[in-house]
Amino acid sequence: MDSLLTRLDDLERRIIECQACPRLIDHCKTVARVKRRAFRDQEYWGKPVPSFGDPRARLLLLGLAPAAHGANRTGRMFTGDRSGDFLYRALFETGFASQPVAVSRDDGLRLTDAYITATVRCAPPDNKPTREEMKACRPFLEEELDLLPNVKVVVALGKIASDTYLSILKDRGVIRSRAAFPFAHNRLHKIAEGQPLLLCSFHPSQQNTSTGRLTAAMLREVFEHARALLATT
Repeated sequence: MDSLLTRLDDLERRIIECQACPRLIDHCKTVARVKRRAFRDQEYWGKPVPSFGDPRARLLLLGLAPAAHGANRTGRMFTGDRSGDFLYRALFETGFASQPVAVSRDDGLRLTDAYITATVRCAPPDNKPTREEMKACRPFLEEELDLLPNVKVVVALGKIASDTYLSILKDRGVIRSRAAFPFAHNRLHKIAEGQPLLLCSFHPSQQNTSTGRLTAAMLREVFEHARALLATT
């Protein structure tokens, strides 16, 4: 475990120090300098955001990217914005999180048997990373997948996250085509023998939650589903 923690720590350090995508780095720094009025007295993180959770986790959550005034401000995945409020409440209710709210890196929140990562580690303008930016960030995710030995279920939060994960599996020769694994909310895919199960979910974005496309009950059902799967794998 000590070796694993050392390797994960090294990976997270390299993520934080990454300067591969000038557009994203500039955007993160600009947002951190200008700030939102409600957070003008806070010091923003303003750089790539590391992953967060239990290194022994059997459940891996894969999101899209940090929010400009959420994780780009707090420095922790899904922390400090409405998406995080929605997500952590569901994780708390299903026993994966120690508390239902996430406001800062030092708020005491702990994840049990769960680990949260992202397709892109920098906050992108308009929440839309380019294909090249996603490609540049993908090696971090690939390394993370190799370093987390106990993962049995991957929850993909949104179609981009699902496509990214499936693309990695395709390039590794695990699957032939992404088309065999269509995205749908609470849709379970059995990938291949020895591979984690893939469970898809709508992303808890403000757009999805405010329109009712994703409700609190729907998201909780995804993690109840994941909990049941872990009990049988």
